[in-house]
Amino acid sequence: MRGLLRLLASDASASAAVEMALVAPLLLIIMFGSVELGNYFMDEHTLVKAVRDGARFAARQSFTNYTSCSGSPGGTVVGDTQNVVMYGYTSGTTVLTPNITAPDVTLSVSCAASVDSQDMLGIYRSRFGGTCDGDTANGCAQVVTVSATVPYRSILGSYGFSGFGLNLYAASQAAVTGI
Repeated sequence: MRGLLRLLASDASASAAVEMALVAPLLLIIMFGSVELGNYFMDEHTLVKAVRDGARFAARQSFTNYTSCSGSPGGTVVGDTQNVVMYGYTSGTTVLTPNITAPDVTLSVSCAASVDSQDMLGIYRSRFGGTCDGDTANGCAQVVTVSATVPYRSILGSYGFSGFGLNLYAASQAAVTGI
């Protein structure tokens, strides 16, 4: 019996298989975690770019749509900007960002409290003159803010894992420059 135990203890023919069986779960976790992290950053980047494009679009609409320093712009600016964020165009059918819908995209207008000639909003000083007191007639530089919050869609969700309860968030501002 001792001879058989010595023979088994000195046999190394299956040691690689045992080592692989012990390390494989850790390697799979690292591999799937890396893929999931890459997908999260790709979705976040897509959302940030879409929101930035939406803010640029909204800022270049007619000044008549921006009559105050609070609330949301008038006309079709809100709906068109939501479409730009979701589809890349004012009308479309292919959603660029996963899980995004129109209520996820919000627009608001605010005014810069101070306008410096060195600031990019300084162009308004020459247009309106004076200081910002809450309306455009006295030098208020209007800024449109577009933001979106979207639930994260996990790659591993198709394998029974949830989206981990994460949300993607992006916001962008642009000075209203009109058409």
